[in-house]
Amino acid sequence: MDNTQRNHLKAYGATYWAIENNVESWWLLNYKGGSFLIKENDASITECSVRGITYSKISDNYAEYLMAMIKSPSQNMDALELQKAPKIAVYSPKGNMPWDDAVTMALSYAEIPYDIIYDDEVLSDVLAIYDWLHLHHEDFTGQYGKFYTAYKNAPWYVNRKSESEERAYRLGFNKVSEEKLAVSKKIKEFVIGGGFMFAMCSATETLDIALSAEGTDICEPMFDGDDSSPNYQNHLDFNKGLAFENYTLITNPREYEFSNIDTSNKRQISKEDDYFMLFEFSAKWDPVPTILTQNHEKVVKGFMGQTTAFDKDLVKSNVLILGENRNLNEARYIHGNLGKGMWTYYGGHDPEDYQHRIGDPKTDLKNHPNSPGYRLILNNILFPSVKKKPQKT
Repeated sequence: MDNTQRNHLKAYGATYWAIENNVESWWLLNYKGGSFLIKENDASITECSVRGITYSKISDNYAEYLMAMIKSPSQNMDALELQKAPKIAVYSPKGNMPWDDAVTMALSYAEIPYDIIYDDEVLSDVLAIYDWLHLHHEDFTGQYGKFYTAYKNAPWYVNRKSESEERAYRLGFNKVSEEKLAVSKKIKEFVIGGGFMFAMCSATETLDIALSAEGTDICEPMFDGDDSSPNYQNHLDFNKGLAFENYTLITNPREYEFSNIDTSNKRQISKEDDYFMLFEFSAKWDPVPTILTQNHEKVVKGFMGQTTAFDKDLVKSNVLILGENRNLNEARYIHGNLGKGMWTYYGGHDPEDYQHRIGDPKTDLKNHPNSPGYRLILNNILFPSVKKKPQKT
């Protein structure tokens, strides 16, 4: 999985296939970019060949030597057995929306199966059957993405608002914001109970805001028909959120921002100079962040989104930063524990479309089979395959 690999993204799918079919599989952390070791048989060879994946066949003796070398205390490497194919859910509206989701595209391209679920399923406790959950580009605050000024008359916006209100009423809520809060709390319970949750772009910021604003109306009349709570900023409870604290909400309902967590409007950098660095961790002592940062590149090109990156000063002290742009004081990729589970936030919209706009063409991953930015997504998807939490040795 270093720069000699023809198709990094498909390799994750082949590894998922191997785990699902009970083929012995290992993740070799920090070995040639985070390689996979799969027991050879006719079927596994065929899968790699058909998918266009670069692979090497090694003898049992060499495999034993390789594992011993990786396990050596002198090497910042480790080998973790992949024991379970995670059952994956993508939280996403069923209808077509005028934007694309990087995780859904990554799963489809890598040929990893997943189910699409939304509010009805979450509120009926269907999350209990899943190991891993991705949050589509969602606004959990009930402000419809704060697209009001630019798109309030667009058919997709009008339909989305109408459908969201109908769904909220049908599920027994008076407002969309109240229904989204209930969904947010179910997602938090999923993580506390041992689930793995991964969010990108606006879903990261708005999930935290929705949880922290419980019991307070932060929506203006154009969103929910009544006034917001007076001084609602002062009623936020940051302890209820996952990742952020001491942030300030953007109170202007016509401004395309939720809070100052996002750094989009503060960034002064060109597309050509926009990169973030992945941290290196100890494979044997810090296996979780090591898994999440496996890559053939440690410098990853940046990309924009409604929530592009996170102001480091507003990230909670117990949250682990996996990737950052130090010059801009922003975190791009963060991770945390909650109860028995874990969550990861990844800023930006599409790792291979710098400034993806509503209605822009969908990214074709056939043109980006070695994308370092997309590899970070797939690290999270395979992460639950390590059936038990890796123990320090």
